[in-house]
Amino acid sequence: MSAIVQSCQSGLLQNVALPVLVFSNKEQAEGLKWAQENKINTLCIPSKGKTRADFDAEVLAAIRPYHIDYILLAGYMRVVSPLLVDAFPGKIINIHPADTKEHQGMDGYAWAWEQKKESTKITVHYVDYGLDTGDIIAQAEIDMKNINSLEDLERKGLKQEHQLYSQALYQVFTQSIQK
Repeated sequence: MSAIVQSCQSGLLQNVALPVLVFSNKEQAEGLKWAQENKINTLCIPSKGKTRADFDAEVLAAIRPYHIDYILLAGYMRVVSPLLVDAFPGKIINIHPADTKEHQGMDGYAWAWEQKKESTKITVHYVDYGLDTGDIIAQAEIDMKNINSLEDLERKGLKQEHQLYSQALYQVFTQSIQK
């Protein structure tokens, strides 16, 4: 999240996108603290004990005043309900630390490491009704041949995620502007 905001402020996404809200369902999320320190609106709605549909309805009501064009998921570890997908069709984007055609769900780097793969991919994709099944916007490959631990893979992957996500968003946003 912070890499995307920084890209909006002084990088590839400058003059292309404006972050208006950082949201989390966890009160102690580091992203909320970072956003507050950087004078970005924040919102937290705890999800514990709520159905996905009830939680997403609460989220929709809370974000409506912000007039959001896109929802970008970064470190958001909840499956969104059809209610949210229907409210933002083709406007919810996620990044996933695996090739979504090979691995959906949690722990993409751990999956690749355990599979002893020679390479893995990071995927930026649209969110649909499934779990990491939406149309792919962009992918980047991570060569794993000289990586000696899962922690090294995660570090290398996160660095590449920061670049890929902003590049993919630039592609989506500038195409939307031209339409």
